[in-house]
Amino acid sequence: MDLDMARVRAFVHTAEELHFGRAAGRLAISQQALSKRIARLESQLGTELFRRGGNGVHLTDAGQRFLAPARQAVDAADIAVAAAFGNDRPLRVDVWGHLYAPMRTLAQVAGHAGELVLGHGRDLPSVTTALLHGAIDAAFGRVHPPLPSDLAHRLVRLEPVDAVLSTDHPFAAASALRPEQLRGSVLRTPGALHRLDFLHRFVDRFGIENTAPGVNLGLAHFLAEVAAEPRQFSLLPADVSLPDVPGLRSVPLVEPTPLYAWSLLWRSGNGHPGLNGLAAACAEEAGRSRWLEYDPARDWLPEPPAGGPGSE
Repeated sequence: MDLDMARVRAFVHTAEELHFGRAAGRLAISQQALSKRIARLESQLGTELFRRGGNGVHLTDAGQRFLAPARQAVDAADIAVAAAFGNDRPLRVDVWGHLYAPMRTLAQVAGHAGELVLGHGRDLPSVTTALLHGAIDAAFGRVHPPLPSDLAHRLVRLEPVDAVLSTDHPFAAASALRPEQLRGSVLRTPGALHRLDFLHRFVDRFGIENTAPGVNLGLAHFLAEVAAEPRQFSLLPADVSLPDVPGLRSVPLVEPTPLYAWSLLWRSGNGHPGLNGLAAACAEEAGRSRWLEYDPARDWLPEPPAGGPGSE
């Protein structure tokens, strides 16, 4: 029996999610198309793989037996495709979180990581889809759950975050600020807050009551809006160079210092040798530049690293 790998892959994703909508999203297809693939696979095998009812989706006994070898088959197919392309091509790396300038960090390791082809992802969901489809080999940005189970990630850099505010802001002359001091100010966001995980968590943690969504048309345009409003502020990693916008001031945040976590993200089973080179270059620079320093008594992370800095 020759199995259609698209149908097997659809089964694996659905078995992992136990939700047709989420599985369809991971495959970037409609739920109807996913259901058809599962139905055709069940017809070919002559048995039901899922039990659908009012209490959700569950694997049948046959589905449970089929899952492990189906995963192996999908992994083997991906390895075969990669082998056909060869490993002499450049590593394809995408980034997201553009307002926070992820290219700054990649630029510091690119010379030691082999040949890279860089892309410009829009956000975490878009680069996740690209990784799952094999359009790219790795991605770099801030990772937050939930993530598909077949993606792996490694913490690369923890970067202190500053408050950027108008020179007319009441705290513009401060040498440093505690995040809680900004409760009476308005946080300017480059989009809807619910789509900006780090800023959303900052608002919840430090009790920021007022936010003002803007449009991300680039850092200069965004910060010009901040400079024009004396009560507003925004957050940027301390190492980001401010554009030539008059009326801005960057003030360090302390007690605690918020840290923005940059991670390398890739699909498990990707055998491109450049992945090891890029990960090694990041680790070497992290040690040299002390990128992974974290003290829970001094710093704040939305998701403290469970196994310590550098853990997957």
